[in-house]
Amino acid sequence: MKRILAGLVLALAITGTANAETVLRVGDQKGNARSVMEAAGVLSDLPYRVEWSEFPAAAPLLEALNADAIDAGSVGDAPFTFAAAAGVPVKAIAAIRSKQDGLAIVVPKDSPVQGLQDLAGKTVGTGRGSIGHQLILAALENAGLKPDAVTIVFLLPAEAKAALSSGAIDGWSTWEPYTSQLELQEGARRVVTGVGITPGLSFLVARPDAIEAKRAALQDFVGRLAKARSWGTTNYPAYAGIWSKLVGLPQEVALQYLSRQAVRPVAIDDTVVADEQKTIDLYFRAGLIQTQLDANTVLDRSFNDPVLAELAKK
Repeated sequence: MKRILAGLVLALAITGTANAETVLRVGDQKGNARSVMEAAGVLSDLPYRVEWSEFPAAAPLLEALNADAIDAGSVGDAPFTFAAAAGVPVKAIAAIRSKQDGLAIVVPKDSPVQGLQDLAGKTVGTGRGSIGHQLILAALENAGLKPDAVTIVFLLPAEAKAALSSGAIDGWSTWEPYTSQLELQEGARRVVTGVGITPGLSFLVARPDAIEAKRAALQDFVGRLAKARSWGTTNYPAYAGIWSKLVGLPQEVALQYLSRQAVRPVAIDDTVVADEQKTIDLYFRAGLIQTQLDANTVLDRSFNDPVLAELAKK
């Protein structure tokens, strides 16, 4: 509950139509969706009102969703899977793919660790059920190593950053923009990345009751977000400027993060369903979840039309 309240304290409201009756409560991570939508100029004529809540990671965002403190939010495929298997009322209604160079296990610049094999027997911090956790499990499995080959310590980003700096952990399995921030500001090194190991999926997720009660607003929001994501892939400097001001990190961090990740909207199609099923199966094999979900039951394809319409413009 403390994490939920901490996220809600950072809630920032933007004005759509002044007298709009519908309020869409949207959770965001490090300015992810909000910054690109502001930069692309797609928030100026909303027929409903959006209330943004900022969270440091997916776990507290999903806690807020579970507590009905928000209607929807942007999270990676791994924490979404973890939450859905735990019984959180959530469905994915839109998807994006990104390059996986920035999803990485990072070590201090003077660390002797050069690769995954060097991390055997060492301690790596990450968020429980996060895409960082996904990377560790997938990388170990890909290398033929057991899940306990490394000791995993579950930490929120601020805690993990401090632990890495103090030497309390040997590596941090994290994601952007934390990866770029560590590299550019502290000289940290990536020794394992998600390239070729993880699918690079993230979702806009929503509560089923919000899908039912606020479908029109969510459908419109999905279309605007897809438009903004498409704009972002070719306008990194402008996007980085807005993101930097919103999040409070240097623009050089934003430029590296955004250009390296190269986020693009995709429809929730058979390929996305198959990749989500692989994540579910990975977590089940590792014992991280006890329920082997069917991806089709947690992915909602009924919001694909505005995404497909945007993709058709290319």
